[in-house]
Amino acid sequence: MHSDAFDRYHHHDSTLHRLDPRIKVVVVIAFILSNALLPDGAWTAFGLAWLFLILGNALSDLGLGYTFRRSFIALPFALVAVTVLFSVPGNSIFQFHFMMSDFTITDAGLLRFVSIVIRSWLSVQAAILLVAVTRFPDLIHAFEHLRVPAILTTIIAFLYRYLFVLTDEVMRLLRARQSRSAAAAGQRSGGSVLWRARVSGNMAGQLFLRSYERSDRIYNAMLARGYAGQLRTLNAHELHRRDWVYGAAAFLFILAMQFVGRF
Repeated sequence: MHSDAFDRYHHHDSTLHRLDPRIKVVVVIAFILSNALLPDGAWTAFGLAWLFLILGNALSDLGLGYTFRRSFIALPFALVAVTVLFSVPGNSIFQFHFMMSDFTITDAGLLRFVSIVIRSWLSVQAAILLVAVTRFPDLIHAFEHLRVPAILTTIIAFLYRYLFVLTDEVMRLLRARQSRSAAAAGQRSGGSVLWRARVSGNMAGQLFLRSYERSDRIYNAMLARGYAGQLRTLNAHELHRRDWVYGAAAFLFILAMQFVGRF
């Protein structure tokens, strides 16, 4: 198995790693909701939210810039909100002509767009930090303790598990293709674009069939080993005093962000 393909957990013995996963999940969800509820242009509150993440990075022993460096992957997706630049009424600050249409960027639209990008960027950082300091089985157990519907936790658990199966089958197909391929020196290997498309389609079909068959074998193996609809973990989930203290401190910080952003 290529276990590093999707698993972003980092093994450390930091303060955040030792916290109960239920506290971490609830705090991250509250942090993301708090960011979503902040008004546009709440720069001081956004700064406090980033300070919250910096403190989390420090407590995780992953480095102050750990989430910052990995969060830029979300910025292209946040650019989907670029339409608010032109759709929100306000004072015109820039106009341009594109494809027989005139576009006007307003000050209110620019303010909302920047705020959406910052909210998304901060929320992604919180999610990155959560998966970096919490094992996936512990996350599933946290959802179960928080009374998330069992069907949802089961779907998430199997989706995550079979992503590794899919990755493993892709690697097997690529190795098989390379072992059966040869290219003469000085000549272009492969065929036409249509030939390459047909080969790629055949590989995709084989990937689906092989993954389906292997997933069925894995599920039967799980049943044979006592699987009863729940993931097992060796980590005992018990709330300690430090969990309550850090959780209460995090919620007070989030409430302070809301207060500063509103007033």
